[in-house]
Amino acid sequence: MNFNSMRVIILLLSILLPAGALAATNNYKAPRAADGIHPDFNGIWQAMNEANYDVEMHMARPSMALRDGPAGPIAAKDTMKIGAVGAVPPSLGVVKGGKIPYKPEALAIKKENQLHWLERDPEIKCYLPGVPRATYMPQPFQVFQGDNSMFITYQYAGADRDIYMKDPGPAPVDSWMGQSVASWDGDTLVIEVTGQNPETWFDRSGNHHSDQLHVVERYTLTGPNHIQYEATITDPQTFTEPWTISMPLYRRVESNIQLLDFMCVEFVEELLYGELRAKPLD
Repeated sequence: MNFNSMRVIILLLSILLPAGALAATNNYKAPRAADGIHPDFNGIWQAMNEANYDVEMHMARPSMALRDGPAGPIAAKDTMKIGAVGAVPPSLGVVKGGKIPYKPEALAIKKENQLHWLERDPEIKCYLPGVPRATYMPQPFQVFQGDNSMFITYQYAGADRDIYMKDPGPAPVDSWMGQSVASWDGDTLVIEVTGQNPETWFDRSGNHHSDQLHVVERYTLTGPNHIQYEATITDPQTFTEPWTISMPLYRRVESNIQLLDFMCVEFVEELLYGELRAKPLD
């Protein structure tokens, strides 16, 4: 067997094994929450993938921000000095079907966002990530589940979500994290998210949406330390049809695990407001 054949086999296994692993655990009966009825999602969880770089399948590249080089794309001038630290790892992607079904004009905006990543990505400015991006930021989040209440808080930027267990009606205003309303489909927690600020992105690759975004999340416990997470995105202004991302989430099981402070606003004050100093820094 030659090297290329081995690579094909490894790639096929990496695609097929997660599906098989999930099928093997689909009869898992999760412990019940305080109400004695619904599964217990309490805990600290984290995604382990590259979706925050780009939810679509992508190859490794030297930087999020690129420019033309003598033999192909190279890192933009502002990211060149951090070398491999600023490189983008490859990924098979988390979008079911592989591609986001953009309308042509929305795809053009996505490509423009990529070219202007340093100026446009809200993560760089420490704006709240929105949903579903908050779920797969490279930092943990915690679920608090009571008798008839739920709250999710994220280490990144102190973002949080009050989860309504009864629909209060349309969101009064748009916000960075939107309005979340929960229901149950058997043992699957379903959360509908509306009223999100259109300035949030899905990832660092410029994938975007409008103020018509409607997200339906599905959380299913497939084992004591695993959640199968799906989010279906609907936005008729931006996409030709709804599309879905899917990924496992992993329980953080360290004995001393807890969310710590990552209040990044203070880290970007110089970036955002430094030019307003009486004597701006170089």
